[in-house]
Amino acid sequence: MLAAYAARRSFDDPLSALEVGDIDPPAVPDGWVTVELRSASLNHHDIWSLRGVGLPEDRLPMILGCDAAGVTESGEEVVLHTIVADAARGGGNETNDPERTLLSELHPGTFAERVAVPARNLIPKPAFLNWAQAGCLSTAWLTAYRMLFTRGQATAGQTVLVQGAGGGVATAATAMAKAAGLRVWVTSRSEAKRSRALDVGADQAFEPGARLPERVDLVVETVGEATFNHSMKAVRPGGKVIVSGSTSGANPPIELQRLFFLQLDLLGSTMGSKDEFEAMLAFLAEHDLRPLVDSTYPLAEAREAFLRLERGDVFGKIVLTWNS
Repeated sequence: MLAAYAARRSFDDPLSALEVGDIDPPAVPDGWVTVELRSASLNHHDIWSLRGVGLPEDRLPMILGCDAAGVTESGEEVVLHTIVADAARGGGNETNDPERTLLSELHPGTFAERVAVPARNLIPKPAFLNWAQAGCLSTAWLTAYRMLFTRGQATAGQTVLVQGAGGGVATAATAMAKAAGLRVWVTSRSEAKRSRALDVGADQAFEPGARLPERVDLVVETVGEATFNHSMKAVRPGGKVIVSGSTSGANPPIELQRLFFLQLDLLGSTMGSKDEFEAMLAFLAEHDLRPLVDSTYPLAEAREAFLRLERGDVFGKIVLTWNS
C-alpha cells in the first residue's frame, strides 16, 4: 500500500529520511481494527521522528502520522484517538500511562492507505466536520483543549497568552479560548501570522518578547527556548504556564526565584484522553468551531507537505487527503 514513512534517521536533514512509496500493510493485532483512511494531518512530531527522536533503528521503516479520520471495514466513519495506552496504568487517565505511545512510535502511523488501531480508539466522525477538518483533531486540537480546560482550568473572563501564533496547537488554543469567553493575546515573529490570528479570534497580537499591557492568567507554551522566558515573565502571580512543546529547543533557563516567589504553576501537558477528545468534539459543536486547514496534499505528495511544514510558513494544519 502507499505510505509516507521514515526509512532511516537523519537528525540534521530529516526530510532525507522520508520515503513515499509502497510498503507492506501492517499486521492487525488482536482487538484492533483496520481503518481505510480519508485524511491525516502533519505534526512537528513527524519531523522529530525523521530525526530519530523516539524512533530507534530497530523500528524502521516506520509509517509516520499521528492524526487521522477514515472508514472502518463495516462502513462507520470515524476519527482516531491515536494514543495507544491503558487508562488503568495511568490511574484512570491514559495520558499518564508510563507505557503510552502514539501511532508512528511503536505501531505504524496514519500516513498510509490503511491503519490498524485498537477498537477502543475509534470515535464517530461528527457530521459537521469535513474529512480534512476531521483529520486535524487528535494531536493539535486535543492537546490545546487539555492545556486550556483540564490543566489550565481556563474560565471566561481570564486572559490567556498563546505563544507562536500559526502553529496547530496555537491556532486551536486561540479559537477555543475565544469561544470559551477568554481574552486572547498571541505572539508571532510574522506580521502576517499576527494578522491571521486576529481573524481566528485573538484580541491582540504582539511580537515575541513584547511588553504586554498587563500580566495574564495563563500562558499556552509550545515554542520552548525562544519564548519560555517571556512566558514566565508574562504571567501574573499565582498564574499558570502550560507547556506541551519545545519546537525551538527543550532546555530554556528558568528563574527559580520567580517561580517560587510569585507562586507560579508550571504545568506539563501531553495530548488528551478519549473522554477529553469526546468533550472537545462537543465543545466544537456547541461553539460552531472548525479546525483551520492551512493546505491539503494528496498522500503521494507527502514530501511537498513536509517541506511546507519544515519551512514554517503555515497557519493551521497541513492535511494529507485521499480516497475522498
